[in-house]
Amino acid sequence: MTETSTKLALITGASRGLGAALAEELCETHHIVAVARTTGALEELDDRIQARGGQATLAPMDITNPDAMAQLCRSIFDRWGKLDLWAHTAVHVAPLAPAFFLDAKDWDKSVACNVTATGHLIPFIAPLLGEEGTALFFDDPRGGQKFFAAYGATKAAQIALAQSWEAETIKTGPQVRVLAPAPMATATRARFFPGEDTSLLASPRTEAKRLLSQV
Repeated sequence: MTETSTKLALITGASRGLGAALAEELCETHHIVAVARTTGALEELDDRIQARGGQATLAPMDITNPDAMAQLCRSIFDRWGKLDLWAHTAVHVAPLAPAFFLDAKDWDKSVACNVTATGHLIPFIAPLLGEEGTALFFDDPRGGQKFFAAYGATKAAQIALAQSWEAETIKTGPQVRVLAPAPMATATRARFFPGEDTSLLASPRTEAKRLLSQV
């Protein structure tokens, strides 16, 4: 039986940072389907969602596994019949290094997560969003910056996919948006800028609220 009256938000990369903050911000109006590889972090997110009176379905899986993601999308269709919102925050962050020292394994992981998985997920999720749903992507323009070769190139490719989808669906839906978060105090940024004064950065919770207000 489908639960068509329930608003549903799928968050890929929901275990921490902006993804977790978006899940917590949305849980008062949406049932959250939270996807991430780390089961413990998802369970902690679920506790926080329940404390706010919300509900979540936890999906501990790797977005680079297309069979698992296809099955998840099929399960969403079977249970709810549609998807109202998809927020894609999952990303692989390779260690910073000069381009001529790129590690092959880190490069492959960056391409698999940031580019290939996004290219698989859009065709899986688009039919669930239909004409009225919304897909959110989050830019971090590091392309061409020194030491950001793997992350910058693959994140730029991910956003290019989203921008093409956005241009193609202006008249037909779903609504596709590429949003620009302010610098946030997250584990990802700490890897890029160790020792940075985090008091000068936005919190993921504040940014989640601000970004969602633009949708």
